[in-house]
Amino acid sequence: MMFFLRVRLSYGIEDLAFRFGVSKGQVSKHFHNVLDIVYVKTKPLIKWPDRDVLRLTMPTSFRKFFKKCAVIIDCSEVFVERPSDLMARAQVWSNYKHHSTIKFLIGITPQGTISYISKCAGGRISDKEIVEQSSLVNYLLPGDVILADRGFTCQDHVGMYMAEIKMPPFTKGKKQLEKYDVDWSRELSLVRVNVERVIGVLKQKYTILQNILPVQYCEASTCGDTNVTVIDKIVHACCALVNLCPSIVSQD
Repeated sequence: MMFFLRVRLSYGIEDLAFRFGVSKGQVSKHFHNVLDIVYVKTKPLIKWPDRDVLRLTMPTSFRKFFKKCAVIIDCSEVFVERPSDLMARAQVWSNYKHHSTIKFLIGITPQGTISYISKCAGGRISDKEIVEQSSLVNYLLPGDVILADRGFTCQDHVGMYMAEIKMPPFTKGKKQLEKYDVDWSRELSLVRVNVERVIGVLKQKYTILQNILPVQYCEASTCGDTNVTVIDKIVHACCALVNLCPSIVSQD
């Protein structure tokens, strides 16, 4: 119960210690122990789907312009305390949020299921860099299409895997877009917004992701054979639990 009060309602360690009549150390130890278990047990809930399954269950809204879509990507940020180390402080500073943050890349299927989460990085990293440093391309097959916003200018990197990234078109010096580009851009916006809606649901359901997390959560802790940070575990657990909820995307 302590774990879900922490991640769902963002109760603080001191608050939980008072409510349950235990020490802060006991609350913290219990939270991390349960987090480790949830992190391991929920790994199967975030899965990259087979292409055949993806195409067979493609929502109607994707079939005209984006029938080869494999994933829709976006980045999200979580506030963290300001580190005392100057180098670390520079790495986590987000010019977009004007705060110290940790950023992660999230990908959803056209059906609205979270299918990919990158490891968290400092808020200073750009959208392009986080894609290039992530393992996302390892899941792509030739002909796959990624839908993204304008900041993800990593066509060359994705192209090496015979895949394609599609973003809203630029005017490229022209006064206005061609009619086809306007229509296509409108259709892209209608389907790409789904990833923003999923991120909104994620943070609404698990309000710990709206709060300022302790800087110690950025440190790696050993879980099995993989070194992951506490924030990585929290993000993964929350995303996996969101996948248990009904999809926000209409399947018609």
